[in-house]
Amino acid sequence: MKLAEKGPLAPVPTLAAVLEPVSQAIQGWPGVIAAAHWDLFRVGEVVDGADFYVGEAELGHFHLDGEAHLATSPALGQALIAGGFARPLRWGGAAYKGWTEFSVRTAADAAHATWLFELNYQRLRGRPEGEVVAEVATRQSLLRQGE
Repeated sequence: MKLAEKGPLAPVPTLAAVLEPVSQAIQGWPGVIAAAHWDLFRVGEVVDGADFYVGEAELGHFHLDGEAHLATSPALGQALIAGGFARPLRWGGAAYKGWTEFSVRTAADAAHATWLFELNYQRLRGRPEGEVVAEVATRQSLLRQGE
């Protein structure tokens, strides 16, 4: 969804302790626009997290319950799911094709979420998608070697 379609711009809320450092890091990346993420059924009334955009393109968002939703492309989403790094997004249907999700509950989850957002950020900032997908495959290979 484009930034202009998300509802009124409002400041990003302070998130849970495990999420706040990730939110702050993402907000510090060049070109990132951060705003409140509205409850889908009460837009403009109830804040449900933090949205992150690169221009008009959604990078992803956090929900207050710790769910991270990433606006990944179909190719990047498929690589993340195949590698066990994220799950397919459960909500939204065809409009969210390629999107992935990840639950953030611990400091290790937060570090992983930062990596996921950074991959998608690099893609949106022009890094060739093939390189981003190859990075996912490399990380999967390294993790398997360490098993």
